[in-house]
Amino acid sequence: MLEGLPIAGYRPQSEERVSLVNENKQLEERCLRALDYMMKTGIGDPRWTAVARTQLEQGFMAMNRAIFQPSRVALPSDGTTPKSAVG
Repeated sequence: MLEGLPIAGYRPQSEERVSLVNENKQLEERCLRALDYMMKTGIGDPRWTAVARTQLEQGFMAMNRAIFQPSRVALPSDGTTPKSAVG
């Protein structure tokens, strides 16, 4: 296990999960560069290119959250720790 991010709700992750997220980041970068090329060269409708960028970023973020599975966090005003929606 690799140490978790120093962010509330993130836990230690296996090397396999970290590797998979790093692969996803490379795939995302390739897609974003294709969109950059489209915008730079004027190929395609800029509105739809912007929609594609937003949805790709959201999709990759969702994939990586699915892998890392961050949990809910307690707030000082709660007095209790929230239970995860998963279990």
